[in-house]
Amino acid sequence: MKQPKGLGRGLDAIFGGDAIDLDAKLKPMSRMAEIDIADIIPNPSQPRTQFDEEALDELADSIRQLGVIQPVTVRKADDGKYIIISGERRWRAAQRADLKTLPAYIREVDDETLYAMALVENIQRQDLNAIEIALGMQRLIDECHLTQDALSEKVGKKRSSVSNYLRLLKLPDEVQLALKEGLISMGHAKAIAGAPADQQVRLLKKCIRKAMSVRQVEETARTLVERPAQTAGFEEEEYPESYSRLVEQLEPYFSQNISIKRSKNGGGRIVIEFGDDADIDRFIERFSK
Repeated sequence: MKQPKGLGRGLDAIFGGDAIDLDAKLKPMSRMAEIDIADIIPNPSQPRTQFDEEALDELADSIRQLGVIQPVTVRKADDGKYIIISGERRWRAAQRADLKTLPAYIREVDDETLYAMALVENIQRQDLNAIEIALGMQRLIDECHLTQDALSEKVGKKRSSVSNYLRLLKLPDEVQLALKEGLISMGHAKAIAGAPADQQVRLLKKCIRKAMSVRQVEETARTLVERPAQTAGFEEEEYPESYSRLVEQLEPYFSQNISIKRSKNGGGRIVIEFGDDADIDRFIERFSK
């Protein structure tokens, strides 16, 4: 069976060992208990910063009917409260469902492992956007005094992946916000990072307005670096966000550059570049599948 993509060794990188058995790992390190919801508090280092309100309401409805199926995982704090390691969505939804107690695994972990578990648990569930992942990694580095090599081991990601995430935090706030809100992909953000710092916001705007592919942003960034005088006033005509979404939908089918050209009367054309006749045959093959 193929290993799932994502965190590689994932939680096994935190607990250690060649193969992870969660039940075996939990028994000597935790105990189950029913805890008052009022005594449970969010993890202050929780990397996830956004919660879908509609999804929380749906989960609350499910909890009212079926109860909490999967316990949350917590750590007891010095003041007697319990800090959430994983399961903040369930805790929030349980509050909306007016539950008074919540089933929980009480774990005995240090701060470094607490932060790492919260980060890994969210990434494995694909709940975090790239900026939230980057912020979580940076917090692990700052508060647990980890090197990037140590962090890559802790969360089971390649050293290059860790560097790419952390590099996002050096981008202008506008670029980080666009990535966080899904207006651009991480590939777009990495390409924008290759442009001169004073041109990155302008390149972001052009990327969104012109519905540029990652490859087109990379080429533009390279041109801005190599020939800045010729590109100082590159066009920034405003295009709807839907143009960008269309290009993203087409990119999986075409490895070539894709662009949308709009005319003054509101019409336009979609341009798909190709190198030779063999590219046409490959297009036909992809569509036939």
